[in-house]
Amino acid sequence: MKTARIQLFRGPGQPFELSTAPLPETLNAGEVLVRISLATICGSDLHTTEGRRSAPIPCVLGHEAVGHVVASAREGVSAGQRVTWTLADSCGCCAPCTSWSLPQKCEHLFKYGHAAMDDGTGLNGCYADHILLRPGTQVMPVPDGLSDAVAAPANCALATIVNALEALPEPCDRALVQGAGLLGIYACAWLRHRGVREVYCTDVSPERLAVASLFGGIAVAPGKSPQKVDLVLEVTGAASVVPAGIAALRPGGHYVWAGMVHPQTQLDLTGEAVLRKCLTVRGVHNYAPRHLALGLDFLSHSPHLPFEQLTSPPLPLERLDEGFELTRSRRWQRVAIQP
Repeated sequence: MKTARIQLFRGPGQPFELSTAPLPETLNAGEVLVRISLATICGSDLHTTEGRRSAPIPCVLGHEAVGHVVASAREGVSAGQRVTWTLADSCGCCAPCTSWSLPQKCEHLFKYGHAAMDDGTGLNGCYADHILLRPGTQVMPVPDGLSDAVAAPANCALATIVNALEALPEPCDRALVQGAGLLGIYACAWLRHRGVREVYCTDVSPERLAVASLFGGIAVAPGKSPQKVDLVLEVTGAASVVPAGIAALRPGGHYVWAGMVHPQTQLDLTGEAVLRKCLTVRGVHNYAPRHLALGLDFLSHSPHLPFEQLTSPPLPLERLDEGFELTRSRRWQRVAIQP
């Protein structure tokens, strides 16, 4: 029996365990078997390894990746194609999928990199050399001009930003991005792409602000937020930035929260602060397939932006623990793992 190499996560504070899992001998209708060519380490996986986010144990983490189709039981997806895929597998039948335009909140949702080994074949995450994609997962060809390093983070970070910034206020000439991690960098580039004239970016790290400036962001030191902006996007994960975001908005402005995806986000905020300014506040989590498609198209038409600089040289799968240490150092926006 043929097997895949996998890195098992057995709990916070424990090293990854290099192991194997059987490859499926046959595929069910709609399934696609992919050999992963490059995966990247998302901040949410770092949170899981540090115990700030729960995960079934044991499991294979990882959800940002690119790979080549090995076998397919789905029309339109062929062996040899270089592809990426949606973070979530959705049923396509429930109310979130059909009526609410929120397939990422499917009543039968499955998320790659968040599933136990006994769920299906166990080939459920990207820190492995193969992954089995389920029938409700959207599989998308990667444009030829995009390297694996540029394309891999699109199926989480970039697609989430496309979702968060899908609806802009009218007019939207000035925006503030709170946070200059990968989400914030993508946001600066996307907002400039959408025609926003001034895109300010704030962060506690001068080094990260310098990178954001390469993607259209105007660096702003903490505590020096511009005033009367049309849009504020929170991607820091820190509730402490919310009062500053409210203060920066013009009357009728929009505030989008996309980073506070953890319980330690209690807000120091009054309803009056929102009501008197007639603000629109929107929370965003993950994305729908259309957002990933738009993100890939954006990358393929943005060769002038230095996206290659955001991802580290790849480490082999055997050195995944080292990859997580490098992620903690914040030297790179994404650390790459190559099976």
